[in-house]
Amino acid sequence: MLTQPIQASFKLPNGAEVIIETGKLARQADGAVTVRQGNCVLLATVCANKDPKEGQDFFPLSVDYQEKFAAAGRIPGSFFKREARLNDYEILTSRLIDRALRPLFPEDYFCDVQVLVSLVSSEEEVMPDSLACLAASAALAVSDIPIKEIISEVRIARINGTFIVNPTRSELAKADLEFIIAATEKNLMMVEGEAKECSEEDLVKALEIAHNAIRLQIKAQQELREKKGVTTKREYKKPEENEEIKNKVAAFAQEKIYQISRGGTAKHDRSDAYSKLREELIESLGEEITDADKKLAKKYYADLMWEVVRNMILDDRIRLDGRQLDQVRPLAMEVDPLPTPHGSSLFTRGETQSLSTVTFGTPLDELLIESAAKSTDSKFYLHYNFPPFSTGEVKMMRGQSRREVGHGNLAQRSLKQMMPGNEYPYTVRVVSDILESNGSSSMATVCAGSLALMDAGVPVPKHVSGVAMGLITRGDGKYAILTDILGDEDHLGDMDFKVTGTRDGICGVQMDIKVDGLSMEVMREALEQARKGRLHILDAMYECIEAPRPDVKPHAPRMEKLFIDKEFIGAVIGPQGKVIQEIQKETGTTINIEEVGNYGEVSIFSPAKEGLDRAVSWIKGITAVPSVGETYEAKVKTIQPYGAFVEFLPKKEGLLHISEVSWKRLDSLEGILKEGDVVKVKLIGIDHKTGKFKLSRKVLMQKPEQQPQRGPQAEGSEQNG
Repeated sequence: MLTQPIQASFKLPNGAEVIIETGKLARQADGAVTVRQGNCVLLATVCANKDPKEGQDFFPLSVDYQEKFAAAGRIPGSFFKREARLNDYEILTSRLIDRALRPLFPEDYFCDVQVLVSLVSSEEEVMPDSLACLAASAALAVSDIPIKEIISEVRIARINGTFIVNPTRSELAKADLEFIIAATEKNLMMVEGEAKECSEEDLVKALEIAHNAIRLQIKAQQELREKKGVTTKREYKKPEENEEIKNKVAAFAQEKIYQISRGGTAKHDRSDAYSKLREELIESLGEEITDADKKLAKKYYADLMWEVVRNMILDDRIRLDGRQLDQVRPLAMEVDPLPTPHGSSLFTRGETQSLSTVTFGTPLDELLIESAAKSTDSKFYLHYNFPPFSTGEVKMMRGQSRREVGHGNLAQRSLKQMMPGNEYPYTVRVVSDILESNGSSSMATVCAGSLALMDAGVPVPKHVSGVAMGLITRGDGKYAILTDILGDEDHLGDMDFKVTGTRDGICGVQMDIKVDGLSMEVMREALEQARKGRLHILDAMYECIEAPRPDVKPHAPRMEKLFIDKEFIGAVIGPQGKVIQEIQKETGTTINIEEVGNYGEVSIFSPAKEGLDRAVSWIKGITAVPSVGETYEAKVKTIQPYGAFVEFLPKKEGLLHISEVSWKRLDSLEGILKEGDVVKVKLIGIDHKTGKFKLSRKVLMQKPEQQPQRGPQAEGSEQNG
């Protein structure tokens, strides 16, 4: 028997109502809610084990967002006709939820938690990803799973100068700034998005407006929880502690960790020194120590490293590799390191290195981005690969990880801001292979990708670079903003954020904030320091290659796009495709035609310039409208006693009358023209009744001078003389 559902609701700034409901569906889950806006409905469930697994020393949270195709009245296009593994869009949405939820759980909570969010009803204009984190948080709020706070997440976009919270899909297409922002009632938690070169102050303003909208959503979740009667959270088994071992670890290792940390050594040397010290620590505890105590000692050692390094950076203002807080690591970069790709670059920053390539393709190579509500094709996409050797490790290669999808997406949306519009004929694929990694390989991907695009001759107007920033804070008010963070600094920081952009503004942002009470003034200072770091890298990139190559490389395929009137699409294709097949066969090209509005978009792809030019001329001839006064290259088709029929445009013939062949009077065309000859002719008229074309050759020839007139008067003069 179904129980009466419990509801809470709020209104978005645009007036749309969002309803959160619990108690009707999925009642055996620890928490379950539906979130509805219009016809868009999301179901979110959360379940958690009562106890952690034996020996578990980390928090195993799994988040999956999936769109059911039935939600939009569609059947999946796969062979099995069912939803399969998550696509990139679903993975990216899952990551947005995961990154926002993870800090909500206590640090000593190690029970398995699974959050599942499903789109069960779809409305094309409602973007479900902006409601997904709200649904996940509400499911946790109405459960007894021990979270510290309630959060929510919104999308904010700037459209025609106005900031809009959770815009419709149509509105979003016109935006010049778009961010997904998660927050608690007091603090920002996560930011991710893109912009067309917005300023740092624009970003801060977007954060403030989004945070106000999020507070309303949190209030609705609190109301729902109160209506359900959830007043306490479950107790859970906390990890064992041993103060005696903790004190021994601190006494033995604290000063030694400090000396290693301030040595300014390279990553592997520093890591080896830390590992050796840990072994010495375990040995110092004696042979009688139990395995459980050894595990505790290793945990206390890791915690001590975290504390010592943070204090060293805050108090001594030096970093693990000896740099100043705002100093970017040494840069090295080159373009065209590989002979065969259509564009390539190698970008190295400290111990992080990306080898990136650019490949040109046809419209047939466009990437299908499929969701339940809508499927679109993308002409520009970027793939990011992170092999285990980049960190000196041995791991199984199990396909693309969620991290690789997320890092590649940040680089792609950053570079996309500078890509040419739909008039650019090529499909462009960028691949970044990370060969070394110690700090923000995604930002190295942005820089390497920008260099490779210019090397390939893609007409991008500006370089885009990126820098990863860190923040360390302490209760006494001290803080340190770090430019170009190392992998270790990423782990020990309170905030890590990546900012990409040109010299004129921000193109992409990814930010995770782990500290309470971060002021907007500190945020502004961090963004300004990031801007300076970005400009430093951009200066080096412009020295490497200042502008796109004027043309694609000789071995790159050639491509051109034509726009023709809609009425000519059939003529270019021909009956049963005969015309287009003939063009492709004769010129060695690949031709794709797509109807866009009132025009036909013709993309011609060729491995050689000669074939491309022939195909372009052929299609232009088919689609050309004969114009009186224009000159054409015409081919003689047949000879008649009264003139020659010539083809002056594909499938368009006209009569070149014998009187229009030459200024001299001709009795026949024998010896003057023959079938197959190519002659220049001018269209001198069109018979509007019959539609026949009148052509002339002689008007393009110099007219001979007029001969003196002979008549009776002249003859008489001669006789008289």
